[in-house]
Amino acid sequence: MNKLSIIILSFLGAGLMACSSIYIANQTGTLIPIEKGEEQTSNMEESITPYRDSLDQEMNLIIAQADTNFIVERPSGNLNNWVASAILTHQTKHVRLSIPVVCLLNTGGLRSSINKGPVTLADIFKIMPFDNTVVWVKMPIESLSDIQEYLLKSGGEPIANASLKDGQLLINGVSKETKEFLVITSDYLANGGDKMNFFKKAIEKNDTGILMRDCLIEEAKNQGTLVSEPTPRIELK
Repeated sequence: MNKLSIIILSFLGAGLMACSSIYIANQTGTLIPIEKGEEQTSNMEESITPYRDSLDQEMNLIIAQADTNFIVERPSGNLNNWVASAILTHQTKHVRLSIPVVCLLNTGGLRSSINKGPVTLADIFKIMPFDNTVVWVKMPIESLSDIQEYLLKSGGEPIANASLKDGQLLINGVSKETKEFLVITSDYLANGGDKMNFFKKAIEKNDTGILMRDCLIEEAKNQGTLVSEPTPRIELK
């Protein structure tokens, strides 16, 4: 977990402690004046403020621009497409592959949209607030039909280097001779999250330990202006 995530989680943890209830079996002691509690709260606020200001400054850092609104949609939205393509590009641009590869994520994992204009670090954190890591999964070609069926039933998920049209899932590079293919996804999904049970057929799994969010941040910086791909990759009848 990087430094920024730790700071964010620290504030979240403080909020959770403030909202939690504590059971006390035996109560003894003297009453504490309300004024003292307010003073302690004020002192805590003074201690936290420098860290909060530093965090706000870092989170408001502009890392890219968006020429249009990037929206999460089913069966296929331009944010769905951007996220899947960004992670695929990040993971494969320095890798020589011998078998086809597809990036498959889940629409529910995209927690926000990106508005037209400056794109900040906070925008990416809002899209992916959880520390999910990138996992490479080698799958048998027979499982392709399972993924196809899942996409048809779910109503569409973010996907890259593939398309679903006329009820058929097509992955670029797959031919009659293809026996295996790679799926780049999250650790949550690779372990069967969102009922993606087809990953149980995996031949091999490799967790890179790289945060998906970090992939998006790096690709956003590389692009400068986010590349919008509005053409639907999933079409349902």
